[in-house]
Amino acid sequence: MPVAAALIVLLAGDFGSTFFYHVPQHLWFTLHLRTHHDRRRPYLDHAVLSPDPWVLLDGLLGAAPYLLLAGLMWRISWQGSLAGLALGQMHVWWRHTTQLGWQTPRWLRAALRPLWIVLPEDHDGHHRNPDIEFGDIFRFYDAPARALLAVLTPTRGRLRWRSRPRPTVRAGSLTR
Repeated sequence: MPVAAALIVLLAGDFGSTFFYHVPQHLWFTLHLRTHHDRRRPYLDHAVLSPDPWVLLDGLLGAAPYLLLAGLMWRISWQGSLAGLALGQMHVWWRHTTQLGWQTPRWLRAALRPLWIVLPEDHDGHHRNPDIEFGDIFRFYDAPARALLAVLTPTRGRLRWRSRPRPTVRAGSLTR
């Protein structure tokens, strides 16, 4: 049961993080784009080094689906829940290593590609172009995420407009 619980945390957590946090952030909000895709600072800072509370909040919100699922899986296997969270966190650190000069060895790439695991080079592509390479851990969420983005993109302006406060007009402030 620990292996099943860990896989559920990783697979369903990645689904939740991709479709309930990452895609909405790319469409309607700015926290993730401001912190994770800010080109003015190295992106290793986004995942590992930053004490910036906004970066930490973005990471916590992205991790919320994993944490929720780990809590649900706790009764089935606390070991699997912890293993899923630990593997997920190690993957976050690993996928941000290209800036340190890491290149995935050919043998490891060959082993992980059939499992649809996001490699550091894939995630580097997402940092360079935020409209590709969705999925924190698994690449098979990329195509559905981009399709959802394409369908929901027309709502981007309307929802952002509605979320902004409307200016107030005071009596006597209008001129004719």
